[in-house]
Amino acid sequence: MEQNVEYRQQMIGEYRAAAEPLFKYLPWMEKSAGRAVSRNYQGNGLSRNSISFPVYDATLMNFVKEAAASTLMNRNYVYIYTRNRIRSHADEKKLIAGAELKDWEILCGILSKYVLEGRTKATLWGEAVQEDIFLLVLRKMQEIIRYWDKKGR
Repeated sequence: MEQNVEYRQQMIGEYRAAAEPLFKYLPWMEKSAGRAVSRNYQGNGLSRNSISFPVYDATLMNFVKEAAASTLMNRNYVYIYTRNRIRSHADEKKLIAGAELKDWEILCGILSKYVLEGRTKATLWGEAVQEDIFLLVLRKMQEIIRYWDKKGR
């Protein structure tokens, strides 16, 4: 029994070390919830035949960069989506809301999808902010860590 408690506390410590640096973005995400955080570039020399591209908020870019470098990223997030039959934002939000410590991998998978896939699909980062996906995942991670910190003391 004592080993289980020690193992769980070690896990929580690792999760905290990975997720805590991202919690500083929560106030910005709360403020930006449901809003567009990008605009299309309309610079000089852009012709009518040119392809426009999104320019993101600097805070979002810092978050994405920091999240991508964290151990929370799971390059196999597609399997998490398949295994849990996640097909829509509603499915993601339902799983996030019901997540517990044992579901940490699911939270990381959802976060990973938007961070990693957003590198090639320009709209995903903005979509994750507008749909509150980043916000909900970070809040749930914070809630899990706080709960188990209190329980372990």
